[in-house]
Amino acid sequence: MSAPTDYLLDRRRLRRKLGWWRTAAIAAAGLAGLIAVARFSGADSADKLTPHLARLSLQGMIVGDKGTIDLIKKIGESSQAKAVLLTIDSPGGTTAGSERVYEELRRLNEKKPVVAVVGTLAASGAYIAALGAETIVAEGNSLVGSIGVLFQFPNFYKLLDSVGVKVEEVKSSPLKAAPNGLEPTSEAAKAAIASLVADSYGWFKDLVKQRRHLDDAELAKVADGRVFTARQGVPLKLVDVIGGEREAIAWLETNKKIAKDLPVRDWKKKSSIERLGLVEGAAAAAHLLGLETAAGALEQAASAERRASLDGLLAIWQGFEVR
Repeated sequence: MSAPTDYLLDRRRLRRKLGWWRTAAIAAAGLAGLIAVARFSGADSADKLTPHLARLSLQGMIVGDKGTIDLIKKIGESSQAKAVLLTIDSPGGTTAGSERVYEELRRLNEKKPVVAVVGTLAASGAYIAALGAETIVAEGNSLVGSIGVLFQFPNFYKLLDSVGVKVEEVKSSPLKAAPNGLEPTSEAAKAAIASLVADSYGWFKDLVKQRRHLDDAELAKVADGRVFTARQGVPLKLVDVIGGEREAIAWLETNKKIAKDLPVRDWKKKSSIERLGLVEGAAAAAHLLGLETAAGALEQAASAERRASLDGLLAIWQGFEVR
């Protein structure tokens, strides 16, 4: 083979290599651009770079954690999230945590319309969160309400007394660390706790009255701590529309001129194995291994563990499952 022919073949190989690297560089630049645009727009993935309805889910105990608050803020910063479907399935949580979520949802609602879509349950603190939306949609058999505040504490002093154990203490004043469950609860301690409950309960009732446009008589009918089905809740003004996401999207189209054919995108907190507790981590591992029965039992144990660790006043409801 002659030298000119070898030269031409080498040139062709070089051009092919350069073409491949040029294509790779363009693809990398495009990917970097997508990532930059996603971060700038507040989106966490490329599918949120086009107009859509954001689905934000509140499930389990509501504690107003940083991950949830940051996620609500990110949706508010997204120029492509045209409205928000707030799906709720929760018995409530801490009163302060529910208040934090409510306040952040009200700020979100100032930027774009938010519709609460209740699944099985939106009770107590979860109903506080639902009040942050512009309207509330729920299935006919969804449970809503449980307007009330709870302070619970175990008392072991009789058990300790029966086995001959007495806990000694020195404290600065009679109401310091009271009640503590290690001694009979004094009337003064009960009165102090009752004043806390009454204050938070009054705040909760005022919030319902304001957001649901109730008069005193209407508020009295719904604020005794019970839950209602959504069918009962409509005439009581606790719920606006019977239905699910389809009805919520129709409401957005009619009242907010949001196109009904926009895709619905899930916005979720970033999962991190570091944030999982030991029991939750075991449950996740069981799911991966296909051990669903074990995973379910571990998730129930994790839920009980979270409930036991909740501090402060609770706005929570727990009923029996209907089978």
